[in-house]
Amino acid sequence: MERREFIKKMLQRTGIGAGVAVAGTAGLVGYYQPRKEFYLQSAEGAEGKERLELSKKVVVIGGGLAGITASLELARKGFAVTLVESSASLGGKLTGWDLEALGERFPVEHGFHGFFDQYYNLNELFASAGIKPDVFLASPGYPVIFKNSPEEIFGQTPKLFPLNVFAIIGQSRRLDLISFLKNSKGLLSTIELFRYEYKKSFQKYDAIDFMTFCRQGETLPAFVDTVLHPFADATMNRMEVLSAAEALRYFHFYFMGSPEGLSFKITNRDCMTALINPLEAKLKELGVTLRKGCSAGRLKVEGKRVEGVVVDSPDSGSALYLILDAAAVPQEGFAAFVTVDGVPVMVGRKGNGYLAFDGRCTHMGCPVTPDALTGGFYCPCHAGRYDASGIPVSGPPEAPLARLAVLPEGEKLVVKREGIVGGGEGELLACDYCVIASDVRGTRGLVHASQLARPEFESKVASLGEADPYAVYRLWIDRKIDSAEFPFYTVSGYTYTDSISLYSHFQEPFISWAKKHGGTVVELHAYAIAPKDIRPEEEIKATMLQELHTMFPETREAKLLHELFMLQSNFSRWAPGDHARRPGIETPFSNLFLAGDWVKVDAPVFLMEAAAFTGRMAANLIFRQESLKPIPLPIVPMKGLFA
Repeated sequence: MERREFIKKMLQRTGIGAGVAVAGTAGLVGYYQPRKEFYLQSAEGAEGKERLELSKKVVVIGGGLAGITASLELARKGFAVTLVESSASLGGKLTGWDLEALGERFPVEHGFHGFFDQYYNLNELFASAGIKPDVFLASPGYPVIFKNSPEEIFGQTPKLFPLNVFAIIGQSRRLDLISFLKNSKGLLSTIELFRYEYKKSFQKYDAIDFMTFCRQGETLPAFVDTVLHPFADATMNRMEVLSAAEALRYFHFYFMGSPEGLSFKITNRDCMTALINPLEAKLKELGVTLRKGCSAGRLKVEGKRVEGVVVDSPDSGSALYLILDAAAVPQEGFAAFVTVDGVPVMVGRKGNGYLAFDGRCTHMGCPVTPDALTGGFYCPCHAGRYDASGIPVSGPPEAPLARLAVLPEGEKLVVKREGIVGGGEGELLACDYCVIASDVRGTRGLVHASQLARPEFESKVASLGEADPYAVYRLWIDRKIDSAEFPFYTVSGYTYTDSISLYSHFQEPFISWAKKHGGTVVELHAYAIAPKDIRPEEEIKATMLQELHTMFPETREAKLLHELFMLQSNFSRWAPGDHARRPGIETPFSNLFLAGDWVKVDAPVFLMEAAAFTGRMAANLIFRQESLKPIPLPIVPMKGLFA
């Protein structure tokens, strides 16, 4: 009899309740250790050819982890891959850029990233590109700072159940076994974390949010506040709007069902240098054609197949952007308009005429806004600024905003891409297969613009959402934070700050800068800002700075030497009811596939690992059509211990 079944039968025979049985499992039946499994995508084609005999063309849209993964796997099998990325750099949320500050040049990125040991597919991706283990540092622990109670420090935990649970309780100042045993209903609710099973969990819990799940189950408040709330926020979705089923999957993947526990690594250089640049070099080595700074405008479809992808580049693209009332343009400054395809356009007056720009930041395609302070434009995502002529003046953008032609027609204005007055279709990239691996916003825009005449599929894509905005606030200060013993802290109970990363504790060149100047480079993150807490930038920054002072009082006297603030909205939403509407990897078109952390899959994967996993799954579906051997897909166990 398998140990999992033996445990279940023993629990049933004892009659003392699942919760109490957790405490007694060690004495009753010994220890259970989850083991890495392999996802069975399809029995078909398990024994196939290693490589294509005649090359076929694949267009992959999106240069994040999902797109990079799919591109690498396809190229290894002999496909001619073209990777299209609207940004000037690959990497998606792992991308980075350089910042001029304090007379030096520093690398910066979207925010802190932890790489967990159960990121099996992602870690294999890194290894396959020749990325050495020495770019990573093992995290010394997982401390949590609370606003109204002492700090908790969770270190490495055993990989055996229930020792892993005992370790969490034993390391905590607020949690104790007796409190768990006294709260029988709350124990049953807690045990649900160990009963994750894809179909049952989503049928039962996807309709409610995780906070409601905890309240209805009377989960021990100390356990919610100490463990569940701060860790759930790391999904980049607030607990109050996070699907309970997605939360169960998340905790199963990261701890309850993982053989690896809480073990994770961080990079000793910025992610662009340590990870993305080597991945890009590997793509080029395998012959992948990179089309960076090139946007996928629409899919060209014939019957049930995608024939190609129409792309916009600086030299080609669709002509018509929008028609608007001339009276809507302000006398001073610029106003923002949006085309039917969701393209932001900035229009203002210049003398007796008009001036217009494509409102997509040339760094990563984020929408810019008019900047009243400078009369130009501002990209809050990465703190990029342009003057009134669209020329970048600070931040990561290097190319100016694209100018648009404005043609008066009576009381209307026709805004078109400059130089293409009569029309233009853009460049067609013909393909045998296509993989859309963009983020939620990019995928929605592409499918909408393609007019695919597949209402059910288009509705699923349109229903995809983004989580609440998140903020990244990096500060250079003139003194050390001696009380900070860890490079990374999770934070709970504050208005904005959800985590703190001390870059001068673990990453160059910030370590060297801190040693030279006696200062600290610290980054504050607000994972998901509730609508009621959206404030002007200066108010958010001031509040986060005060929160830093409360957590580390020695910073009150520190001088702020430089700062970088970014407010972004590009993480996937995991709201109640979303899962049933999500599109899967396969589509109504036989040669079109989807990849990304937002794609519907039954495997227990999340965030970066979900991106790499679905990129591999999309590649495997193409391999199946070509009778090629699929890639093995390692995962944590599909089910929880008590499923």
